[in-house]
Amino acid sequence: MSEKVSRDQPLSYLKSYKKKSLGVMQRISEEEVAGLITLLADAREANRHIFLCGNGGSASTASHFANDLGKGASWNRDERFRVLALTDNVSWITALANDMDYSQIFVEQLKNYASPDDVLIAFSGSGNSPNVLEAVQWANANSVITVGITGRPGGKLGEMAGYPIFVESSHMGHIEEGHFLIQHLVGYYFMETEE
Repeated sequence: MSEKVSRDQPLSYLKSYKKKSLGVMQRISEEEVAGLITLLADAREANRHIFLCGNGGSASTASHFANDLGKGASWNRDERFRVLALTDNVSWITALANDMDYSQIFVEQLKNYASPDDVLIAFSGSGNSPNVLEAVQWANANSVITVGITGRPGGKLGEMAGYPIFVESSHMGHIEEGHFLIQHLVGYYFMETEE
């Protein structure tokens, strides 16, 4: 029979985790996030497309961010975001992964959709997801503006993205929490500060 875990043990862990998480959130650069807001406002004004991608939990963040910009920040407004999460077309993604290679699932979609001065926002906790890097590399070579939202040290994405934004942690949970905060800071800026 296994030992019972005392209530103090999970409470101690939870308090410690929350404290570390809050510290990471406080270190997110407001200047970098404000730069992303300006970049997205410019893209919306110029009627350019915004693409998002990410793996695993970051795929969910990309989808959520597309929802916040496409619905919440565009609802009942004359200027709307032309935003698409490259994570959402399961048939296309699985066909590319099966027939070509998993590293091609985002870049092949970009080749169909993207034009110069569009924006690609790539989420990657490690900064080393091959499918994300393939998309960013192609975007850079084709005059698509690239934003890389990652952790520390940021991997190749932190080096490749034209506009890197770092969450100051190597703990995947805290990195993903930081990514979620960044997308809410941006989304709710547009929802709550504009008429």
